[in-house]
Amino acid sequence: MSKIVLYGIDMSPPVRACLVTLKALEVPFEYKVINLGTGENRSPEFLKMNPQGTVPVLDDNGIIVTDSHAICIYLCEKYANTDALYPKDLLKRTEVNQRLFFDASVIYKALWNVSSVFWMRGITEVTKERTDNVHEALRLTETLLEKPYIAGDTVTIADFCCAATVSSVPAVFDIDEQKYPRITAWLSRLSELPYFEKYNNTGAKQYSTFMRSQWTKVEL
Repeated sequence: MSKIVLYGIDMSPPVRACLVTLKALEVPFEYKVINLGTGENRSPEFLKMNPQGTVPVLDDNGIIVTDSHAICIYLCEKYANTDALYPKDLLKRTEVNQRLFFDASVIYKALWNVSSVFWMRGITEVTKERTDNVHEALRLTETLLEKPYIAGDTVTIADFCCAATVSSVPAVFDIDEQKYPRITAWLSRLSELPYFEKYNNTGAKQYSTFMRSQWTKVEL
């Protein structure tokens, strides 16, 4: 089997989605932590792999894949023994794809709009407009969770990607169990998977703890 290397940091939701997918597929891999604080992601070596300078990056024996959603799809297409995590059925796959795009364009975008001003400009206040956007992303996620999982009755990579982001929302505010009961039950259900606590929840808690220690004001 090819040597797989995943570059990333535990606090990153997209990286955690890839870690969970690798563990779900039981694919051996090496995990290399990239120090974003020292600018390791801006080094010539890293930028050669990913000109965007972002994590995660997957190196599969010289094949470079960037973007967590693309990485998760690639891993399923190449290494999965079944199509459970990424169905081949057109309608089921379409639903999974829609949720992946929803994560990228709605949930993660809302969370990134909150944290990016800190990472890029050192701003430690979160405006109500930004927290409202996160609440709207949660509202839509709650609506989509009509079944046990985000794309149907069984777990897929859409759950790994969306949940990695949603479980990071406590970096801004706690998820209200009364307001978002489906989300609460869904995250609890995923946490029962043998690899989810270690490879997602631990990093999500680290991220939330760090970000909350940096905020001087959060408008709710």
